[in-house]
Amino acid sequence: MTQPRCSRCLQPISASDSLAFHGDEIFHLDCQRPRELSPDERVLLLRYCFTHEAASCLACDQRFRQQELVSEFLGNRTHLCPRCRADLTESLRAHLYTCLTLPEEVRRAAREVRDASQRLIKESGQLQDCADVLMREAEAAVAALRATMRQMLFRG
Repeated sequence: MTQPRCSRCLQPISASDSLAFHGDEIFHLDCQRPRELSPDERVLLLRYCFTHEAASCLACDQRFRQQELVSEFLGNRTHLCPRCRADLTESLRAHLYTCLTLPEEVRRAAREVRDASQRLIKESGQLQDCADVLMREAEAAVAALRATMRQMLFRG
């Protein structure tokens, strides 16, 4: 399956990227940091997870509150482990979708948004694959037509 590409930066879009939609366009919310937390995810983390550990660093075997994480402004990276500088963005995101301090309806709605985005990415890739197949078939048909036209010219 072909991976869909951001209409702004033309980089591949993955299921863990933060996305925006406009009409039939899919693009990174921030092309410089495609996997950065979305504004909605940040609000939910601040509102419901500020008082407890929300990120886990597998390398250090440590857990951290969001405000304990480090940002590296020169490298344009955020949500880093304060000990080893590993990127903990996905850990924060995973916590958000399973945290029991979020009301169930908020967790469910957040998961539904994420699931819908992932389905859209998958279906977009499938449509791209289908379009590629149709384009190759059309190119082959044009080549066959031209070959037939050349044969007719030489006969006639």
